Amino acid sequence: MELKFVDPRALKENPDKARRSKSNPQADALLLATIRAVGIVQPPVVSAEADGGNGFVIDAGHRRVKQAVAAGLEEIAVLVIERADDGGAMRSLVTTLAHEQLNPVDLWRAIERLIAADWTEEAIAIALALPVRQIRKLRLLANVLPAMLDHMAKGDMPNEGQLRTIASAALDEQRQVWKKHKPSKADPQVSWWSVAQGLQKTRMYARDASFGDDLAQAYGIAWVEDLFAPADEDSRYTIDVEAFLGAQQEWMTQNLPKRGSIVEAGQWGEPKLPPKAERVYGKATRSDHTAMYLDRDGKVQSVAYRMPEAKKPKGGNGAQPTGDDDAPIVNTRPDVTRKGMEMIGDLRTDALHEALSRAPIEDDTLMALLVLAFAGQNVSVASGTRDVSYYGAAGLGEHAARLFDQDGKLEFDMETLRAAVRSLLIDVLSCRENRSASGVIARVAGNVIGADNYLPNMGTDEFLSCLSRPALEASCKDTSVLPRQRVKDTRAALVEHFRQERFVHQAALFAPDPEKLSAWLRKNEVSEEPEDESGSEPVTLDGDAAEGQAQGRDASDYDEGFREAAE
Repeated sequence: MELKFVDPRALKENPDKARRSKSNPQADALLLATIRAVGIVQPPVVSAEADGGNGFVIDAGHRRVKQAVAAGLEEIAVLVIERADDGGAMRSLVTTLAHEQLNPVDLWRAIERLIAADWTEEAIAIALALPVRQIRKLRLLANVLPAMLDHMAKGDMPNEGQLRTIASAALDEQRQVWKKHKPSKADPQVSWWSVAQGLQKTRMYARDASFGDDLAQAYGIAWVEDLFAPADEDSRYTIDVEAFLGAQQEWMTQNLPKRGSIVEAGQWGEPKLPPKAERVYGKATRSDHTAMYLDRDGKVQSVAYRMPEAKKPKGGNGAQPTGDDDAPIVNTRPDVTRKGMEMIGDLRTDALHEALSRAPIEDDTLMALLVLAFAGQNVSVASGTRDVSYYGAAGLGEHAARLFDQDGKLEFDMETLRAAVRSLLIDVLSCRENRSASGVIARVAGNVIGADNYLPNMGTDEFLSCLSRPALEASCKDTSVLPRQRVKDTRAALVEHFRQERFVHQAALFAPDPEKLSAWLRKNEVSEEPEDESGSEPVTLDGDAAEGQAQGRDASDYDEGFREAAE
């Protein structure tokens, strides 16, 4: 065995090498960056040519040699050994199989050793071909309880969201929660969901703050950066909810407009306006009032409202009460009466529906309009993602708002549109067993996009304890586990078996039940009915019924129409 320095371009590939398929481009980029930063750490293994030539054949380290050439190295160190009878085939195979990536805990510990040796995060990121943000994410493990780290190092890692919650908590809090949820001999796997839930705290984000640095400093708010959040958004937050809301409240007080007032939010997040106030949904006038309030997320919101006109006082002089600007209030008839506005609303709706049916609309515009439709004030959705279980258009409007430019025009690129549609679908679709369940359509959606592949390992004691004996024993099929006499022994054996594999119960798959899907399709089948001689259209939407009731029609007419459509 001899160490030599040779030109990497002079080395020849081994025709018996184990790795024949094309290597991963990301892995090659990482290796190239590492070689450029620190050189080749482990010399490739070579042997003399079989035909007695002066050259060398690579036994192990083909990728290192290739990336050394790409890095422009004129000379590299190689380890020269005697050529094996099999041409180095076995050596190449075992070397390839032995390579295994470090788990995140070991990688973090290695990074901390480099930091202690005066490496900067930027230099480490360049050497490992990783974003600096990824290095900072790994360094968050420094905030994790050592006992948890030791368990994570065994391969039982929480997901990113759970790790973020754990790392954000104080060590004393982590210690208390870990004492309750740490693994035992009977249940060696940790429920990271339970750990994260025990440490979960309400976050108030800087991007939702209307106040500036001066009020943040006055209220002692120290922003913490969420390193797990997308890189293109302001992810700073605080868990000091009272300070955040206090700063927001003071900002509203300092920036209250003329004819403005601060009101509270109701049960569903709507502003509590003064008695007899009429909310203004269109463009506000100078005589209208403004109500400012904090929504469920702590954001400052404002709405315009209009108070009824003061009645003309009784008396012979015909004097009128004066307003805030001491100008007499003149009761004049509006340009369009209430009935006229209702007629305009009907005509606009008919024109809108006609255009949606017949006008040429690009696919991206259709997607954007669908997002806008969910932001309408007549839409309410029980979400499966938010802290609150029910909210109205105010909660869905944030997805549509990103499609507008600063001038209030619908202006977007496809990337922004896709992000808005994805976030809207996440808010709307839910499979939870509560009021937020979307029903069979969520199952269909998950089946279409392959959500089965994202289901976690369900071979845990927590889930398997929910199965009956027959279902538990059926889960032993296609495994080496045999049913035990006692159910808990069968469950424990399955938990141990599925520790290294992914188990998904058949009932959790997204493919919808054919009978339920057929029933849903029959219930929602489009019924095409011709218009009658009077020109009235068949009733097909809840919105039409609500509109008819607003115009004084009898609701029983619509009930009859729905029964006919169902038949």
